[in-house]
Amino acid sequence: MNTRSLATSSPTPGARRKAFHVALWLVQAGLAVMFVGMGVSKSTIPIAELAQKFVWPGEVPAALVRFIGVSEILGGLGLVLPGLTKRKPGLTPWAALGLVTVMLLAGIFHATRGELRALPVNAAFGALAALVWWGRTRKVPLGR
Repeated sequence: MNTRSLATSSPTPGARRKAFHVALWLVQAGLAVMFVGMGVSKSTIPIAELAQKFVWPGEVPAALVRFIGVSEILGGLGLVLPGLTKRKPGLTPWAALGLVTVMLLAGIFHATRGELRALPVNAAFGALAALVWWGRTRKVPLGR
């Protein structure tokens, strides 16, 4: 095999950019489903019922649990709706950054309570949201 055939077999920068764009959409959609789902549960399920599944909702003000739920819903929707509707696509990285903040605060909260099992989940979702922020601000912004 000569070097000419090797050069033509590697993906072009445009193809790599498109693949990363598609990968980001998959991450955004997955995070949106997760955050909206968890946000809806924190916003609508009675606190006593939430406290049976996760102890902490029964130990903090109900308004905080509801606020976190609404924040998760808005962040999740912000990951996908601006790009899908092509209206204000620059909001997507801000939604991702907001979710990074939510996961950072959740990690701190759980660490102070000794709930170390929650930290890998917080870190993973925070890292994925950070990837979306970086990808949509630096690599393949929406709307261009």
